Amino acid sequence: MLRLAVALFLAFTCSAQAQTNRQELKRADLTGTNMEIIISVVDVAPGNNLSRHTHHGEEAVYVLEGATLALPDGKEIQFPTGAANINVRDVPHAGFKIAGDKTLKMLTVHIIDKGKPMIEPAQ
Repeated sequence: MLRLAVALFLAFTCSAQAQTNRQELKRADLTGTNMEIIISVVDVAPGNNLSRHTHHGEEAVYVLEGATLALPDGKEIQFPTGAANINVRDVPHAGFKIAGDKTLKMLTVHIIDKGKPMIEPAQ
């Protein structure tokens, strides 16, 4: 169940709402490919909705500070500190809200096609 929650959640961890903050720490070309690697810290405040989305590559996530996720069916689950997951190319994930009073803080690493957007809304 935790793996499903993580898959639903990740990435991004980025909706366009003001309560989500992504601080890019480093961006570089991935040697020998037409891809780039982007390392970020993402803070998602309580009440923030995360839209379903995909990536043009892989996303790895490590939870620095856990929080409670409210799923679309109304069920709440924990996304604990220390959890980790990998979201694969073109697979929709996220689509829930941060419940409770704790901000979710994650370290994310994206390896994506160079020149493509990091995030695409899910169809």
